[in-house]
Amino acid sequence: MTDFARTKSLFHLPEGVIYLDGNSLGPLPKAAPGQMQTVMQDEWGEMLITGWNKAGWMEQPTRVGDRIARLIGAEPGHVVMGDTLSIKVYQALASALEMRPDRKVILSDSGNFPSDLYMAEGLIGSLGRGHELRVVTPEEVEANITEEVAITLITEVDYRTGRLHDMKALTAKAHAMGAITVWDLAHTAGATPVDVSGANADFAVGCTYKYLNGGPGAPAFIYVAPRHADAARPALSGWLGHDAPFAFEQSYRPGAGIERMRVGTPPVLAMAALDSALDIWDMTTMEDIRARSLDLTQLFIDEVERRCPDLDLATPRAPERRGSQVSFRFAEGYAAMQALIARGVIGDFRAPDIMRFGFTPLYIDEGDVIAAAEILEDIMQNRLWDTPEYKARARVT
Repeated sequence: MTDFARTKSLFHLPEGVIYLDGNSLGPLPKAAPGQMQTVMQDEWGEMLITGWNKAGWMEQPTRVGDRIARLIGAEPGHVVMGDTLSIKVYQALASALEMRPDRKVILSDSGNFPSDLYMAEGLIGSLGRGHELRVVTPEEVEANITEEVAITLITEVDYRTGRLHDMKALTAKAHAMGAITVWDLAHTAGATPVDVSGANADFAVGCTYKYLNGGPGAPAFIYVAPRHADAARPALSGWLGHDAPFAFEQSYRPGAGIERMRVGTPPVLAMAALDSALDIWDMTTMEDIRARSLDLTQLFIDEVERRCPDLDLATPRAPERRGSQVSFRFAEGYAAMQALIARGVIGDFRAPDIMRFGFTPLYIDEGDVIAAAEILEDIMQNRLWDTPEYKARARVT
């Protein structure tokens, strides 16, 4: 079993803070500043441009991609890092649509992160070929996978409620109907066991600044199944996705396999921080993470429901149907969350009424959970949230 006390000691956690927002931004691994300093001084500083060869910067996106692959059940050599999650959603969706030219429907659900839907809308507008983005409730997805559907674009865990989709079942249904699957793993990579290979997924994308603790703006990743790797056409035909970028040919030729999904220059410094975070992941397994996560989320649900009857659970009660977060509905949820943050318990708020708490066993334990519930009880029972200060909305909620 993983030594979670040891993993907790490897993160910088401010004194007096219970951090339940790792599903939005993971905390700083203590080794990250030193790792970045080494890359800046010994590589960038001393090697200058020769670092692309001497320090392996050019291979960094696929090397780090293989470290992510272990956590999402992907085959080695089929995950690459770089760019933002929105860019990777666009890439996967555009490539997938070309594989089903006779179909016009992109199926998604109302629990999907809005950015994914925005990227789909933008792509549809650019193509101008009559595609339709069809959005149903999470519970209605399976029934709406029909022979009309070209692509299913699904975030595996609902960012608001924590509801967990059944990737294997939905992928099987999609394939039976002749559709291609694109999975967003932003709220599952590093949070729950994922098996993109075993589920037979076609494409998957995800970010690394949440549960994977890569830091603000950390690079995203994209997975392409081996059967598509040399066939999927990259819509964003960037220089580093070219088969021979330093041949400087005038026309684009896609690189082999996952290399073709590279676009721009790798964010070397950001990936150095992510690399140091992934060292901690080498000390655990997703099975251990999941078992511990379920214990912590169940404890939090039990404690909060016992102490705070005004809050309504938005997360599925069945353990197998939730990710690594717990959400409660409360009409004044924004103000209540600000009161919590002022008391050192950091979660976040999602409109219209969701108080959201993420549970990362790498640095959250039972004592944190109980203490957070006690503080929440005090805030709710004594209406400490009911002040103008806590009701004034900040730009980031």
